[in-house]
Amino acid sequence: MDKTMHAELPGLTVLTEEAGMAPYAASDYGHDADQAYFNDIYLLAPVGYFVLSFDTTILQMNVVGADLLGIARSNPERAGLRQFIAPRFYDDFDGFLRRAINSGQPEQCDLQMLRTRNQQGFPVSLRASVDASGQAIRVVLELAEGKLAALERSEERFRRIVHNAEEGIWEIDAAARTSFVNPKMAQMLGYSIEDMLEQPLVAFMDEEGRSILERNIARRQQGLSERHEFKFLRKDGSDLWATLATNPIFDADGSYRGALALVTDVTASRASAELIWHQANFDALTALPNRHMFNDRLGQEIKKARREGLQLALLFIDLDGFKEVNDTLGHQQGDAVLVEAARRIGLCVRSSDTVARLGGDEFTVILSGLEHAHGVDRIAESMLAMLSRPVPLEGAQATVSASVGIALYPADAASPEDLLRSADQAMYAAKQGGRNRYSYFTPDLQLAAQARQQVTLDLRSALALEQFELHYQPIVNLQTGRIERAEALLRWRHPQRGLLAPAEFLPFAEAGGMMLEIGDWVFRQAAQQARRWQDELGSGFQVSINQSAAQLRGDTALYVDWLQHAARLGLPPRSIVLEITEGVLLDGAARACERLRDLREMGLQVALDNFGTGYSSLSHLKHFGIDLLKLDHSFIQHLASDSGDLAMCEALIVMAHKLGLRVVAEGVETPAQSGLLAMAGCDYAQGFVYAGVLPAAELLALASGGLSLLN
Repeated sequence: MDKTMHAELPGLTVLTEEAGMAPYAASDYGHDADQAYFNDIYLLAPVGYFVLSFDTTILQMNVVGADLLGIARSNPERAGLRQFIAPRFYDDFDGFLRRAINSGQPEQCDLQMLRTRNQQGFPVSLRASVDASGQAIRVVLELAEGKLAALERSEERFRRIVHNAEEGIWEIDAAARTSFVNPKMAQMLGYSIEDMLEQPLVAFMDEEGRSILERNIARRQQGLSERHEFKFLRKDGSDLWATLATNPIFDADGSYRGALALVTDVTASRASAELIWHQANFDALTALPNRHMFNDRLGQEIKKARREGLQLALLFIDLDGFKEVNDTLGHQQGDAVLVEAARRIGLCVRSSDTVARLGGDEFTVILSGLEHAHGVDRIAESMLAMLSRPVPLEGAQATVSASVGIALYPADAASPEDLLRSADQAMYAAKQGGRNRYSYFTPDLQLAAQARQQVTLDLRSALALEQFELHYQPIVNLQTGRIERAEALLRWRHPQRGLLAPAEFLPFAEAGGMMLEIGDWVFRQAAQQARRWQDELGSGFQVSINQSAAQLRGDTALYVDWLQHAARLGLPPRSIVLEITEGVLLDGAARACERLRDLREMGLQVALDNFGTGYSSLSHLKHFGIDLLKLDHSFIQHLASDSGDLAMCEALIVMAHKLGLRVVAEGVETPAQSGLLAMAGCDYAQGFVYAGVLPAAELLALASGGLSLLN
């Protein structure tokens, strides 16, 4: 073989060994069309290579074979190899194929072939065997001329094919560095050949492509031929999507030397396929999933809910008054309203939920992975509030509302079609009930939802009518016996039901989206009370208020406004302690961490409440900027009789102190528990042994007179 060509493509020697069947037997033709493509690397063999059906139709051929026959490699006419045999050799050819089909060994035949009907025949040597699937015949064609002449001719033909090929050819060494590329490959990536040589294959890939390559490098070293689609990066930074049909290269002793790949640019076809798929599955106006995609996702989510034993809620949303917008302002403005409605609906749900537009002014939302349906009310209320806000338009303003129907899986229906039908019926019930409201499909759930809606309305009235009150539980310094802190606890003085504890109404406030409003009122009242107590009990007095996940996710401007309010009162920010639970930290840890860091920079302090319950994690103490650790009452209740609980409390107190935190024990009920906690080094405690929840005036009297328990 010519040394120059050998230097350009060192791995190709394995494909020319005696031009026999052995080099091809390492990777059989395969059992289906996809596996057949793995043998496309035979395109680069310097002999003719064909895969035939039993009637000799050419199913696949390499570039040398196509060149010898003078036909397109794709064989659009479905030509058979027999038609290129000189007629006087038909019997020889037919017998040769019969022997190959019926024999387990390769067969050989020398005969003459014709490039065209009017061309003089040329002598060839054929070798054939049935492939591993038993469904096709593999044939290797070699010109019957002297060995040296054959090599020279195949070398010349191969060089011409490689350098003029319309497909990229890329060879890498055992270290996955580029050892050869043809001009087409370099052109596809926008580099010169010299720029690509010796460069690692991963230098032309993004992270996704690199990970796929790493997973498949071992398979190539094991001798497996493969076909994969990769995204390469062109020199100008644009994407090149290509398929790589790769075959491993081994030297004479079987050592892996690298791989040779045939590279086909599929960027245009992929972009076209993606566009077609997107148009078939997404709404052109809002970019939301359309009815087709919605139906598919609903079916998948129902299967997932059935498998995991969870619930699913389907919301059917129809805009009220949209027809009037279209009629009065025109379809262009109507489209703008639909786009804005889609955006607002999306703001009310999680990124994992599906929002779709079925057509016209009808939208659907799939709320998946629900353990219970309590949170659905809050989402529906939020949607109604968001969608009822005026929509600013170019030179006008539109106002619409929404009617929302809710159906639950599996309570209301078991199939996607029935669930959608149930949600649709519930939506019409909401329309008939007066619009701008939501309705459940199940009557019992609808009655419960109406009751919750009524409580939400009452809560809004409670704010306006000043029916809320703050009561306080004292927090005692265990070393001095003084009351230095207090936890603010919300109460609702209901005109009919009397004084209500938070558990009786806060879940409804959260479902109705009122936590920010109520939380703002609590902060302002607590800040005013802290200011008064600091004047009467000392400047270090602190008041704790509880923060929900919804409040912690609120706008930063809210907290800035709180600080401005505190500044107007002359109250140092550290006078207010925000109490959060570990559940708040787990609900979007990155966002919570960032918000807590902002609050501490503002000067507010943070306490981790109920520590030791749920998903307790010491990492929270280290990473989330906590100032105080509040031990849950479950650690305290058996303190006097259980040495294990005492040991646990002592360990937690020591750990917290080493992290620079102070410790508050909750639920202290006996003098013995109080004494043991003091001996263990606990900083503060609260519980009924000192006092229950008191109005502000009673707490002031208690703090001024002192606690007899610790005197």
